[in-house]
Amino acid sequence: MKYCHQCAALLELRVPEGDDKPRHCCKSCGSIFYQNPKNVVGTLPAYGEQVLLCKRAIQPRIGKWTLPAGYMENGESSLNGAIRETKEEAGANVIVAADSLYTLFNLPTINQVYMFFRAELADLDFAPGEESEEVALFHQHEIPWDNIAFPVVKSTLELYFLDFAAQSFPVRMFDVHHGEKRTITTRLISHSNPKA
Repeated sequence: MKYCHQCAALLELRVPEGDDKPRHCCKSCGSIFYQNPKNVVGTLPAYGEQVLLCKRAIQPRIGKWTLPAGYMENGESSLNGAIRETKEEAGANVIVAADSLYTLFNLPTINQVYMFFRAELADLDFAPGEESEEVALFHQHEIPWDNIAFPVVKSTLELYFLDFAAQSFPVRMFDVHHGEKRTITTRLISHSNPKA
């Protein structure tokens, strides 16, 4: 950030009084601008024993497979954003139950939070949106595991098939840290008990 959104004066990076982090601050009007993590929301659309995946038509990871997901918009809930992204990327209508929250991943290294909701396809009328090259249903053994776009998607799919076999779908939250040489460490920090 270079200019104030309120008065167009130059901004300075400093720690405001009562804060502990550097912020973009305006010396002219006193506005403080906070930069917060981006929320990425999506669904895991299922149809029987299959899940719906999208082949990415945009960067990052063009040509790789993923669950339909994207950035939340202002003025929408995380679930509504996930449903919207599913319609935009996969052309799919989904049915979402009250206990649909499934996985949550905190990625502090890149300032993102991912949330995936379990959903059922309302019908088989789906088609690629502008951000998808292809959309297809996959059984577990058909999933292109080596061509999954993001580690959080791969983890969500792996958990889903384990949980589907047990017919128990706990909500899990993870911290994901990116290290040197592109290493990724995922640590479970919260786990619900759906049978409690």
